[in-house]
Amino acid sequence: MTQESTATCYRHPDRETGRRCTRCGRPACPECLREASVGSHCVECVKAAAPSARQRVSIFTGRENMLATKIIIGVTVAAFVLIGVRDGGNFSGTGQTAFDLELYGPFVHQGEWWRVFSVSLVHGGFLHLFFNMLLLWIVGQLLEPGAGPLRFGLIYVVSVAAGSAGALIVQPHTLSAGASGGVFGVAAAATIVMHRQGVRFWDTGFGPLLLINFVLDFFIPNISIAAHVGGLIGGLLAAELMLQARRRGRPELGVAGAVLVGVGAFVVALAVAR
Repeated sequence: MTQESTATCYRHPDRETGRRCTRCGRPACPECLREASVGSHCVECVKAAAPSARQRVSIFTGRENMLATKIIIGVTVAAFVLIGVRDGGNFSGTGQTAFDLELYGPFVHQGEWWRVFSVSLVHGGFLHLFFNMLLLWIVGQLLEPGAGPLRFGLIYVVSVAAGSAGALIVQPHTLSAGASGGVFGVAAAATIVMHRQGVRFWDTGFGPLLLINFVLDFFIPNISIAAHVGGLIGGLLAAELMLQARRRGRPELGVAGAVLVGVGAFVVALAVAR
């Protein structure tokens, strides 16, 4: 009892205390203790037991259902509305604001690199936007719960960049708009994942929607089939490399990030060369 009564707080040596952390046993004053399910823990033990920033992100995203899909759709729809309003109520994707965001080889060559990604925010009307977001929602329901929001989001971004690469290769001097490259990419990723699980692509229900999107290419201006093909290739590549990384115990997000950097470097090379 004498030793306990003369102990001082490990953080405040001038304060005597009769209490100790039930986890590490160090004497601590009431200010430095936090109530726990069993006893009291000192602030250092509380801090050590707290999840890291990465773990907190994982916990948060794990609680959210289709977080990446919802964010992508929300941002895309909001951008569509904002672009239309800024273009004086023109929601056909042919106004000045839309033009400043569309993919166009000569402008990318001049250093306007954002067009490689901002192209996914411009759509040629409500119908174009609706079918792209509908397909993204359906694919997200199938792919994101297993892949997780970070992997799903990375596959989408990789596919958008790959779609831009395809458009720059085939039609560098033609305006391109739409999120179809990213949407087709995640659809391709879902296809390869389901194929590995023994599910046929046409049995998923969104195969016909892909065909509808292809048909829309012939009726909506500034839509590039090459971007669709490029997005498909990008999504397949990202998903396949991530699946291989998982099998070999390597970080999947690092692999997807490397693919994104590689596609980005390829797009830059295309812009410089063409």
